[in-house]
Amino acid sequence: MSASGDLRSLAREHVAVAALTIPRLLRHPVWRKANPHEGAGLGVVLVPGFGASELSLTFASTWLRDRGYEPAGAGVGFNVGCTSELVDRVERRLEEHAEATGGPVVLLGQSRGGGLARLAAVRRPDLVCGLVMLGSPVLDPLGAHPHVLLAAKALARLSAIGVPGLMNAECLSGTCFEDNVASASAPLPSGMPAVSVYSKSDGIVPWRLCLDPSAECVEVHSTHTGMGLDPDVYLALRPRLARWAAERYDLRAAG
Repeated sequence: MSASGDLRSLAREHVAVAALTIPRLLRHPVWRKANPHEGAGLGVVLVPGFGASELSLTFASTWLRDRGYEPAGAGVGFNVGCTSELVDRVERRLEEHAEATGGPVVLLGQSRGGGLARLAAVRRPDLVCGLVMLGSPVLDPLGAHPHVLLAAKALARLSAIGVPGLMNAECLSGTCFEDNVASASAPLPSGMPAVSVYSKSDGIVPWRLCLDPSAECVEVHSTHTGMGLDPDVYLALRPRLARWAAERYDLRAAG
């Protein structure tokens, strides 16, 4: 199968998963029961997965906003560009959203987006009060399903012939890759709360690659592409996000 065929196959899987999962989410109490003051205005920057746009996190954004959080997209487009350049974008959005919301924010990333979020958190701990990674292969960024790696290599070939905005060969095996792998394996800053959500039913990312030693690792029963739509994920995130929001609110009140 070609790289374009791989991407189409993944897209079809996402549509099928959404058709099955969204009704369950919308009926679930974790979606229907919302305290609009819970988030206390805490900012959350959302980073989509590889080949996905910010639309893929629409339900997460809605869920957060209904509970008093202030979500914002990371501005990484379809997340198919150079890792270092994308982390720069996440950092800029961190700065903007922290200023807009009056203090450090939460970074929430899915799949590759979680890896970018972690890199940005290591770079700018002063702007981050919590990190959430959903199905993110932080222990091996290239350890996802072979179809995903084939698609990444196809993008690098397109970049080599001049197509802008795509990852290049350096992102897969060169200096860019080595530098970012080293940063990704670095411990998170002391005191930074982090959650890595994984599923043994994940057909894209081997679940063991999500077991970040610096994070609280939480198992759910979900597909890879369905994590942003799965009630179990929101059940796991709700108390943790609420705690981070309360801690930030207490700090602001004390200041």
